[in-house]
Amino acid sequence: MLCLAGIGVSTYLTITHFDKQALACVTNGTFNCEKVTTSPQSEIFGHIPVAFLGLFYFVPMLVLCLPRAWASPHRSVHLARLVGAVAGIGMVVYLITAELFVIKAICLWCSSVHIITFLLFVVIATSSPAVLAATRPDGDDGGWWDEEAVLDVPDGSYGEV
Repeated sequence: MLCLAGIGVSTYLTITHFDKQALACVTNGTFNCEKVTTSPQSEIFGHIPVAFLGLFYFVPMLVLCLPRAWASPHRSVHLARLVGAVAGIGMVVYLITAELFVIKAICLWCSSVHIITFLLFVVIATSSPAVLAATRPDGDDGGWWDEEAVLDVPDGSYGEV
């Protein structure tokens, strides 16, 4: 649900960026979505809106957060989800810093994406240790993770003295 909400808000912000229409947002000294979404910090490479990065982030995260992905026995799926969540928080920290110290205005729509990203990070970070502990590295056929293989001594003594 969080990823779908993120996709929805990111889509709205991307559309309003390209259509140059006014955002449905409170505008006063501190809160000013238009100032934030039209600032130089609202684009990368000169013309790609940061809101589009939200779509680029939330769509893959949606796939990584589907029930089938959570149930995956492949550790790489769970690591990719965790890395994605950490990357999302890194971007949120950058964007909040830009809003507060460079643009000196806060966009409530942008803040909703920041909150969604933070909540997604919390869900993933709190569940990842248990999920990662229950999975094996991809391609691992047991090896040192297999208790029997670790305890198996050629003479069958299992370390008895």
